[in-house]
Amino acid sequence: MQRQLSTLLVLLCCFLPGSQTNRIYVHPFSLFAVENVTCAAPHTQHPKPGETHPVAPLDLEVLTPDSRASGEPDAQRQDISVKMLVLSGLLNPLGLRMYQALSSRQRGTNTLMSPVSTYGSLVIFSLGASENTTDSFQFLLGLTSSTKQDDCALSVGRHNVLKTLQSINALANRGPTHRVTTQLWAFTRQDAELSDDFIQGTKDFSDSSFVRSVDLSKAEEAKQLVNNFVEKTSNGKVKSIFRDLNSSSDFLFVSSFIFQGNWRTAFQPDSTSLQEFHVDETTTVMAPLMTRTAQYHYLNDKVRRCTVVKLPLGQESYMLLVLPHEGVNLHDIESKLTLSADIILAWNQKLQKGLLELSVPKFSVSSVTDVRNLLTYMDPQLGTELLAAFSQLSNRNPFTIDKAFNRVVFEMSEEGEPQDNAQEEGIPLKLAFSRPFLFMVIEGGTNAILMLGKITNPML
Repeated sequence: MQRQLSTLLVLLCCFLPGSQTNRIYVHPFSLFAVENVTCAAPHTQHPKPGETHPVAPLDLEVLTPDSRASGEPDAQRQDISVKMLVLSGLLNPLGLRMYQALSSRQRGTNTLMSPVSTYGSLVIFSLGASENTTDSFQFLLGLTSSTKQDDCALSVGRHNVLKTLQSINALANRGPTHRVTTQLWAFTRQDAELSDDFIQGTKDFSDSSFVRSVDLSKAEEAKQLVNNFVEKTSNGKVKSIFRDLNSSSDFLFVSSFIFQGNWRTAFQPDSTSLQEFHVDETTTVMAPLMTRTAQYHYLNDKVRRCTVVKLPLGQESYMLLVLPHEGVNLHDIESKLTLSADIILAWNQKLQKGLLELSVPKFSVSSVTDVRNLLTYMDPQLGTELLAAFSQLSNRNPFTIDKAFNRVVFEMSEEGEPQDNAQEEGIPLKLAFSRPFLFMVIEGGTNAILMLGKITNPML
């Protein structure tokens, strides 16, 4: 296996950023497959889970995260690896598809999701899925072997996948201007044990995780208890996440992905003013728009009828702002992105530097996505199949993930590194994001999309 990976590292030299042509394709399974794979018996209807253990009861006085092995590697020290690059190529297309489904349900409102966080949640769910459902998860995630035999149960190293995702998040944290924080909560009924495999997965893909047992048979009391616990352990960032619970519930899951930061180069507060923002053809609001005249990388994409601006955030991370041309619906731009994630790469290759008088509204946005509803909306059969059978999650059978939410928060301030006050020569092109636009936060080393959203009204 080690010799195989060494060979792949050589072959994938053309895959690294900066050498985007003539890329050699390597199947992701080759990078993440577990070692010593052997053919297994045909799938059984109710395979038994691996080793399980009782779960500590929820106690509002005990807010410490689950303990971690002292020998676990520090993700902050990870360098860009082939695995990160390949995994980014898997999560971006799936994230764009899921975003398109989410956005189409929220035509008139701000929308936000994290492809990295959503992908990680699905990988974690697959750790508890039944054997047949695991195949469906791996197919959706792009981790299925192209050579699999019907009677040979190949397995992908999903803990390796989760650690690689968290390493991508760690890369995004390099530099002092912003911070990515991931947290996970899992709540199970009191009489159920959970698999070690699943519990370890929550640790692999989070900065902190909390796995607790709750008396879910008392639905109203359980709702208040769980909501209070999540709010306290998230420092108030995740509030009232559960609106209703069923007394027959088995399992609840919450993930939180928070991006907090400053601009790489500061907007000047005295250059911020109230300006018109055109929500739609008939609605206008007054919104604070930050303005700065400087050299920016931008592109007027006449084919896709939009203007793209790149704003550096940290050492590698950056934001792409996408403004449809006058008369072009934002939904049309989103639909084209869904067709091919390579559009983002094409934009980056064609960006040119020029003098802009750029005006961008101040905005912070957050969202809660019901993963079950989103998958079902994308494909009713898919949603039913993926989130129904979890024979590997608990010692009890049947066992179901009843609630699964992804909480995403994006917060930016006007502040940043002091800017050069020298007068820029030339006449700047004026560009105001004063109508609905798309934005993406991207980790530049791997091109992984950390966040993806649209702003239809910055005052919401």
